Amino acid sequence: MDPRRRQHPAAMATTTTTVLLLLLCLMVAATLSPAAEASPLEEEAARNRGNTSSAGSSCGGGDGEGRRKTLWVFGDSYADTGNLGDLGRELTHAWYDPYGATFPGRPTGRWSDGRVLTDFIASAMGMPTPVAYKLRRRAAQALLARGMNFAVGGAGVLDTGNFQRNLSAQIDLFQAQRPTAAANGGCDAGVAVVVVSGNDYSYAADKDKDNGTSAAIAYIPTVVRRLREQLRRLRDEAGMRKVVVTNLHPMGCTPLFTRAVNYTGCDPLANAGAAQHNAALQSVLAGLDPANRTFLLLDLNAPFAAFVEGDGGGRFAEPRRPCCESFTADGYCGEQDDGGRRQYTLCDDPGKHFYWDDVHPTQAAWAAVAETFRPKIQQFLLST
Repeated sequence: MDPRRRQHPAAMATTTTTVLLLLLCLMVAATLSPAAEASPLEEEAARNRGNTSSAGSSCGGGDGEGRRKTLWVFGDSYADTGNLGDLGRELTHAWYDPYGATFPGRPTGRWSDGRVLTDFIASAMGMPTPVAYKLRRRAAQALLARGMNFAVGGAGVLDTGNFQRNLSAQIDLFQAQRPTAAANGGCDAGVAVVVVSGNDYSYAADKDKDNGTSAAIAYIPTVVRRLREQLRRLRDEAGMRKVVVTNLHPMGCTPLFTRAVNYTGCDPLANAGAAQHNAALQSVLAGLDPANRTFLLLDLNAPFAAFVEGDGGGRFAEPRRPCCESFTADGYCGEQDDGGRRQYTLCDDPGKHFYWDDVHPTQAAWAAVAETFRPKIQQFLLST
């Protein structure tokens, strides 16, 4: 959690003051812009499941026989599948080349070369990726019946200064579309996934550059306390039967930090901050759910660390160097000069890299991480 480095696990990968100021002015427009077309993942899922019952039928939650699985996603760019509006290449790189190069071959608003965490969690549940909230108006009813993704790049548990909807506002959107648990006659709402990747701490460090790391660490109790309240809301007010919550990855191993040492090692201070957040979150979940019936702590930290620390266990030839690398430290993947010339290098094979850009994993990395959590999710959802 170095104050001199803007942490972007759920935001844009540029660190310039100009970009941040532009973001403050323009992000409001994203929430007001008309819905975009459905992404290829959503179109494919809708075609393949055209006989699924409509959104208005029965309870819609759970995994038992006769009950349709529904998935509701909240969080940031590790989970975002198209909710951040297109505000131009500099601010919203995920809508521009080379994002989406591996899948589906064009940008879809996902912060990777292909699929992201949401896609792999949905796959583990045996269901299509839920439609992004921003794309809902043009999505098939059969797909809308399976849930929705409210996660948006740049969001935090609290406000992060970018005008994205924070976690509380995302849950408000969900509740505005569905009845409360009491009004729903006891029907559970399904499964929620909450992805928190560190934007709150970046924001705290950037606000107090003199105390950066200390300011970010001091913010942990506030963030986790607010996160606890939102998790309680999902269970007690929204009626979620199961809630999957991610912990923080080893942020000091992202290229944003490792570039300074030519990608040879990780930043221990940033990793220590992530570990402290994770310990506090584990304590919160133990208090909310002593029997581990409702909440599952989805450990991203351990598999990330296994792949990106040291030699990465041999799975990835480049565990810390991004596939898409900007020419300068304050540049970004996809950057172009005024003449349209690339200001970044692009690797030949994203599958050999754990990271796609300064902070976001490649599709191959997410697939490798998903191998570790797929059985845990499946076992958790089957438990009573």
